[in-house]
Amino acid sequence: MIAEIDINDDRTIFALCPRALSNGRWGFLADGSQTSRYDRRQRKTRFMHPTIFISAGEASGEHYGALLIEALKARFAANGRQAQTFGMGGPRMEAAGLERVVHAEDMAVMGLTEVVLHLPRIYREFQKLKRAIRARRPDVAVLIDFPEIHFRLAREFHRLGVPVIYFVSPQLWAWKKHRIKLVQKYVRRMLVIFPFEEPFYREQGVHAEFVGHPLAELPLPSISRAQFAASNGLDATKTWIGLLPGSRMQEIKKNLPEMIQAALLLFHEHSLEPGNPELQFILPLAPTLTIPQRRSIEAMVNQLRENLTIRLVSDRGAEDAVSPIADRGGDRDSHATNSAARGGGGARAALFHARASVVASGTATVEAALIGNPFVVVYRVSSLTYAMAKRMVKVPHVAMANLIAGRRVVPELIQHDFTAAKIVQHLRPLLPDGAERQSMIKGLGAVRDALGAQPPGREQDLPGAIERVAAVILEECNTSFSATPGAAAPDKVASF
Repeated sequence: MIAEIDINDDRTIFALCPRALSNGRWGFLADGSQTSRYDRRQRKTRFMHPTIFISAGEASGEHYGALLIEALKARFAANGRQAQTFGMGGPRMEAAGLERVVHAEDMAVMGLTEVVLHLPRIYREFQKLKRAIRARRPDVAVLIDFPEIHFRLAREFHRLGVPVIYFVSPQLWAWKKHRIKLVQKYVRRMLVIFPFEEPFYREQGVHAEFVGHPLAELPLPSISRAQFAASNGLDATKTWIGLLPGSRMQEIKKNLPEMIQAALLLFHEHSLEPGNPELQFILPLAPTLTIPQRRSIEAMVNQLRENLTIRLVSDRGAEDAVSPIADRGGDRDSHATNSAARGGGGARAALFHARASVVASGTATVEAALIGNPFVVVYRVSSLTYAMAKRMVKVPHVAMANLIAGRRVVPELIQHDFTAAKIVQHLRPLLPDGAERQSMIKGLGAVRDALGAQPPGREQDLPGAIERVAAVILEECNTSFSATPGAAAPDKVASF
C-alpha cells in the first residue's frame, strides 16, 4: 500500500530527487554543480505537479483510461500532489480530466487497407501528438493497447528519455511476434490483463506483470430489466438478443448488415414455433463513435431492419450521452430508436439482460463472457487484411474466451463463415434452456473464474487492476525524479 508523503519535509523531496541534494540548502546538485534558485523551484514544482501522457485509441482502452485517470487523481491527491494528464482519448477520458490533444475517434481505424485509406488524417493527428510530447516532455507515458500508433509513440518517448508503461498488451503472442523487439527496446513496464501473457513476456526478458482484468472487477449492472426496458423502448416480456458489431465504424459497416440479416432470419423462424415470445434486438453504440457516425448507423438500421424492433443503446450513460437524433426531433417510439439521451444502461446492461448475443471479436467478447451471456463470435475484414492475417496468426482460436479456456467454448464465424444462416444455426440452440445453453454458460463461468482471480502472490495487494496500474505510474513518476537508482527513501516516502 502507499504510505503518506510529507510534502512539507524537504527531505522527502531530496530522497526522491537526489540531484537536488545540497549542503543543507537547495543549492547544489549531487555532482557538486550549483543550480539557480529558479531551477530549484522548477524542480519542486515538477515533483508536486508531474505531467503524465496517457493515450488510448479504442473504446475498451478509453474506458480503462478514464478509470485510470480517476484513480491517479485520488492517489496523487492523497499525497498532496496533483498530476496533469494529456494525450489521446475519448469523451470519458476527457470528462475524467485528460487534456485531449487528439481525439481517439479520429484514429480508430483498423485493417491494412482501411489504414491506407485514412493515412493522411492519421499522419496529421500523429504529428500533432508528437509535437505536444516534445513541447511538454512528460515525466511518464502510459500507452493503452492500440499498438499501431503506440509503438511509434514509444520510440519517440525513448528518444526523449521518458519511461513508457504499456497497459493492455498488444496480442504479440498471436501474431507479429517480431514486435517483441520494440517492447524490449522501448517499454519499461508491461502491465498485462490476461494471466498467460506475463510468462510470455518474461521469457522474452520484458519486465511484465499480470495486474488482473479491469472488467472482471466490475459489479454486474444494477439496472433492472424493467428499468432497461423503459429506458430503451423495449418490452420486458419479450426475448432480447444483443447485436454488438464492434466499436469502430469500419468494422460496424462490415459486421452489422450481416447481423441484421441474421436477426431477420431468426425472427421469422422463431415466430413460426407456437408459444415463442417475440424477439427484440439491442444494438449498443460505443462512446468513441461521433455523432455523424451514430446517425449513419441509425440510417443503416432503418434501411435494413424491415419489421424488426432494434433499439440503439448508448454506452455513454445518462449524464454525458449524445443522441444522433436528439437535435432533429427523432421519434422515440420508432422501431429504430436511440436511448443515448436517456441513459439506457449501455453495452454491459444489454449483455446482462439479453437472452443471447452476436458479438464481433474484440473486448466485447470478454464482457459477454464475464457477464455470462451466451454468444456467437463473428468478424469480417477486407480480403487483403484477412489473407495476410491468416498467414501470420499463430493461435488456434480467435475469441479471447476460447483462448483463455484453451478450448472452443463459443462458436467463431470468421470471414466466409460469417453468414446469416450460420449465425442462426449456432444462436438458436442457445435460446431455450437446453444442454447447449447450459454447457456454454458453464464454460463462460470457467473463463470468468480465470480472469477474476487475483494475480498469484498478490492476493493481499492493491484492490484491483486499475489501482495496481496507478501505483506503478506513481512509482515511475517518483523514480523519474531520481538520478540514483535504488536511492533510500525516508519512512514517509511512498512505498509499494
